[in-house]
Amino acid sequence: MLFRKKQKLRKQENAHLFKYLEGQKEKLDSEKQLIQRSIDPSDDVLNRAKVSEAVYSFLLREARNQKVSKNELR
Repeated sequence: MLFRKKQKLRKQENAHLFKYLEGQKEKLDSEKQLIQRSIDPSDDVLNRAKVSEAVYSFLLREARNQKVSKNELR
């Protein structure tokens, strides 16, 4: 009984992680496109892109460490 609850919580957390990971990926892609399209990007835009990339890589690393995939969430 206790292990079912633990598995359910782990599955919910993994789903939340992937949801946040996909959102961060979209944000990173849009910021990269903004940088590519601009002639002289400001320092603020470049810094935001670096932060977004760092957050995305951290989330990706966390998902890999937990050894989960999208197929397991379905």
